[in-house]
Amino acid sequence: MSHINYDIKKVASIVNGELLCYDNEHVIISQLITDSRKVVNQEISLFFAIQGDRRDGHEFISDLIQAGVHNFVISKREFIPSNANANFIVVAEPLVAMQQLAQSHREQFHIPVIGITGSNGKTIIKEWLYQLLREDHHIVRSPKSYNSQIGVPLSVWQIQQEDNMGLFEAGISLPGEMQNLERMIQPTIGIFTNIGQAHDENFASQKDKIVEKLKLFINCSKLFYCKDYLTIQEEIQKLLESTQLATQQFNNSAIQLTSFTWSRKAKADLQIGRIAKQEHETEIQGIYQNHFINIRIPFTDEASIENAIHCWALMLYLDYENETIAQRMEMLSPVAMRLEMKEGINNCIIINDSYNSDIGSLTIALDFINQQKQYNKRTVILSDILQSGKNERQLYEEVAALLMRKNVQRLIAIGSAITRQQDLFSIEKKFYNTTHDFLREYNYSWFNNETILIKGARAFGFERISKALQQKAHETVLEINLNAVVHNLNLFRSRLKPETKMMAMVKAFAYGSGSFEIANTLQFHRVDYLAVAYADEGVELRKAGITLPIMVMNPEEQSFDAMISYKLEPELYNFKVLNHFTDALKRRADELSGARFLVHIELETGMRRLGFEEDELNELVMRIKNNKFIKIASVFTHLVASDEAAHDAFTQKQIILFKQMSERITQHFNYPVLRHILNSSGIIRFPDAQFEMVRLGIGLHGIASTANEQRQLQMVSTLKTTVSQIKHLHAGDTIGYSRKGIAKKEMTIATVGIGYADGLNRRLGNGVGKMLVMGQLAPIVGNICMDMTMIDITGIPAREGTEVIIFGQDYTIMELAKQMETIPYEVLTSISSRVKRVYYHE
Repeated sequence: MSHINYDIKKVASIVNGELLCYDNEHVIISQLITDSRKVVNQEISLFFAIQGDRRDGHEFISDLIQAGVHNFVISKREFIPSNANANFIVVAEPLVAMQQLAQSHREQFHIPVIGITGSNGKTIIKEWLYQLLREDHHIVRSPKSYNSQIGVPLSVWQIQQEDNMGLFEAGISLPGEMQNLERMIQPTIGIFTNIGQAHDENFASQKDKIVEKLKLFINCSKLFYCKDYLTIQEEIQKLLESTQLATQQFNNSAIQLTSFTWSRKAKADLQIGRIAKQEHETEIQGIYQNHFINIRIPFTDEASIENAIHCWALMLYLDYENETIAQRMEMLSPVAMRLEMKEGINNCIIINDSYNSDIGSLTIALDFINQQKQYNKRTVILSDILQSGKNERQLYEEVAALLMRKNVQRLIAIGSAITRQQDLFSIEKKFYNTTHDFLREYNYSWFNNETILIKGARAFGFERISKALQQKAHETVLEINLNAVVHNLNLFRSRLKPETKMMAMVKAFAYGSGSFEIANTLQFHRVDYLAVAYADEGVELRKAGITLPIMVMNPEEQSFDAMISYKLEPELYNFKVLNHFTDALKRRADELSGARFLVHIELETGMRRLGFEEDELNELVMRIKNNKFIKIASVFTHLVASDEAAHDAFTQKQIILFKQMSERITQHFNYPVLRHILNSSGIIRFPDAQFEMVRLGIGLHGIASTANEQRQLQMVSTLKTTVSQIKHLHAGDTIGYSRKGIAKKEMTIATVGIGYADGLNRRLGNGVGKMLVMGQLAPIVGNICMDMTMIDITGIPAREGTEVIIFGQDYTIMELAKQMETIPYEVLTSISSRVKRVYYHE
């Protein structure tokens, strides 16, 4: 593969920056990076020190230099280390410089580029077009959904000299963003998918959002869209019909933009007729250029049908015979939009990224596997990478180098192509021609205490490997969306002052979501502190590779030695705990080497639970000042009712009292002491009381105290099961233990695989609770059993194996908690550990 050569001088010239050379000025730049945690090849990387809302890339320059990075684009000279063995390009804004570099790179290539925007379907359409067109073109495309102000330049930078087609998606969240993306992508053909409600809050109207998105197509020759979205149709017609309006609104364009439309309702270039859904496929009939044509796709959902029609229209425009299109449409594969993480056999972690095998998605998956710190050993099970147009030897040379750089210890490779190139791989390795060959030889004992990435093209059927390696469990699972965790974290961060630190609560198994997995995500996204309830939770996190400071909220005397060994910082709430912990430190004074152990002081301000009282502060200060073993990390208290407006006056009294009490302590110490009082609801409702740190708990999981905030958060957890059996009952039949359920008329019930041993509270029985089946609510019938529950599915066309949602995005945990007359905390923390947790990353 060949890339245009850019040395540091050429880059500086393109971005109009001042070059400060303290290292090799002739080094060829091949990789652009913005995340200090994702450095792949230090010698050829150029780091852009981008200023974010909470993090400044300049802060990581010294660490990157130590890691071997030698080239930087910066805006703040004061961050250049003295005697730095590196090159620096000084610009006004590093993000703008990266976009300028991407734009300049794009201008070197005169190839058809398809730009895709809209609210939904961008990534699916891009990936399906790649599947449909790759036999005939050498295609460069955005990795996964790299469609932002940062993602697009990283995508465009991938264009290489052998590429003869580009597929790039563009996403915006604010007005004024699309012009930047258009200048970098410079699409010649456009696809507008649809319009939805995402980011509506940032635009005056949906029409304004459409107009902003249309700016991607100002220099296109052809624009594809569905006429059935009337607002999109109206705005595109304005654009097409008025060259003068286009000139004024979108800058002058020398290319005449025309449209290619499709519709189910109106006359269009591709007129869609009958859509026939069968069990596993859909036939779509249409009329194009007065000819009746049809395709079949192996999907039945409405979104897939719409996405496929967009692809169909584009291929017709590119003069493909419909017979060829139809053959390829039948072979479309699902697009792996998420990486799933599950518990595996022999204490392993399984990361499943099947159905999607290319060098770009492999890089992303390896970045994700490197975020998992629980085990040092990493194994990759990889199929042939089905990319046409690339030299096989060069492709697998790149794969081998990537596995080495990402610290993969073992490769299990499946496929004839990768097997032919097995001499390129210098790590521990096994090769098989087929998945069947691997499974025939597979031994349960091969895998122990390691992280395993399963990465294969759909044709190889790697779901069989995933099933073989998963820890066996019943069909009830709790799915945890790690992207939603990050979204919620960033939403609360956006409410904080830049200097305010954040402590994240991962006690009680991270509210039922899994302590290590959530903690690992939080550590990767650089929260400042973690908090657990008991020392053993903290010990497990340390053993799993969590290095963040950890506060233990309920320190017990028998756990003090473990806390000292694993550097877990106790909460001290009375003199008894202070004395006992000091005694433990004295016994192990030799191990401390004179260093003081960090502790956290809880104050009583109204909870009437734990904490030092106001009249104890003088003695507390004196005891700590005279104690050579401990040092105060933070002083904190708990708000009683921060989520209830009726008690705001009491909350304000707590805040005032905490300020007074904490100042009485901190004024006596010559080192900084963090103070924190705000919980999740407090962060939102009392922004003036942030002090030096806040504590984020239930809000991280998508549960808010106000309706407005709830709309902006994302639900993290989905509890689901499946239908085990269906029965048809007559009037008078009884259901379940004690005959509590009675059929008042002919009814159909489904038995589902969840019961009170899984955490489904018995209070939800006998019609109190409901479950979501095929988009409809099904009441619980009779008593909830230990392992099973019966629900009324009369009128719902469910079958054995149909998915059943206990709570999730469309039927929330708040609704379930309301039925139980409790709070979401209780519901989450009650989910049994026998329920398999499945973590996924979009």
